[in-house]
Amino acid sequence: QVQLVESGGGLGQPGGSLRLSCAPSGNIFSINVMGWYRQAPGKQRELVATITGNGLTNYADSVKGRFTISRDNAKNTVSLQMNSLKPEDTAVYYCKALAYRGNSYWGQGTQVTVSS
Repeated sequence: QVQLVESGGGLGQPGGSLRLSCAPSGNIFSINVMGWYRQAPGKQRELVATITGNGLTNYADSVKGRFTISRDNAKNTVSLQMNSLKPEDTAVYYCKALAYRGNSYWGQGTQVTVSS
């Protein structure tokens, strides 16, 4: 089992920056891919960015060039640096860990609101 605890988020201004972090606990050595997803009110949860253990990244087109995902393999933490924020980035952001066996684990979510 893996537990994920997110931190960061909150209120950001358009054009500003926020940083999210996710710290796993439990069987962290079972984790393969980690990533961030988000869900805005009335919308489905969508992928934001993912990163593998060897650093391969994948981003949603809507965040390319603005968001950067990074991973500390020693601690198995993953962060999401969000720059040039837009109101449409407002959502609950969820950390996800995908184990080598295929199990998926989710964090509890953290609210990001972009507003002036």
